Amino acid sequence: MKIAIIGYSGCGKSTLAKHLGEIYQIPVLYLDRVFWLPNWKSREREESANIVKQFLDTNDSWVIDGNYSYMEKERRMKEADRIIFLNFNRFSCLYRAFHRYFTYRGQTRESMGEGCEEKMDLEFAWWILHAGRTKAEKQEFQKILQKYPEKCVVIKNQRQLTAFKNQKQ
Repeated sequence: MKIAIIGYSGCGKSTLAKHLGEIYQIPVLYLDRVFWLPNWKSREREESANIVKQFLDTNDSWVIDGNYSYMEKERRMKEADRIIFLNFNRFSCLYRAFHRYFTYRGQTRESMGEGCEEKMDLEFAWWILHAGRTKAEKQEFQKILQKYPEKCVVIKNQRQLTAFKNQKQ
C-alpha cells in the first residue's frame, strides 16, 4: 500500500499519516521532517529531493505526508495507491494549528525536524489563512484530483476524517 497525504497547513496530514502507518504497519515519511533542519533552518532542495527519492526507491509500501513539489511530487502521486486530500477550511486549520501548539509547546513533534520546537506566530497564522492558499496552490491540488480521480479521497472536515479513519481500510 502506498498512500500520499496532501493538504493545507494545519489540516492534520501528519496525524493521519501516523495513524495509517500504524494500521498498515508501513513506513511513514513526513516531508516537514525532511525539509526542516534544527532551529527551523531549511535543508537544501537537492538534498531534500534525494532523501525522498531514496525513500521511494527502497520502500515497497509507504505513507508520505506533505506537498513540497520538488520532493518527487509527481512520482509520489503516480505511485500512490491512494491520494488523500485534506481540504479543511482555513479557520479549521488555524484552530487545529493552535490546538497543536498548546499540545506540543516547547517540544518537537515526531513529524518535524529535530530541534524544531512547536511554535505559533503571526507569520505561520498568515500562512495558514492566506499565503498557503494561493490560487496556484489550489490549482495544483485540482490538477492532482483531475489526473488521478480513481485513487483520490477528499476529506473536508473532522466528521469526514473521523468516518474515514473508522472505515475498514
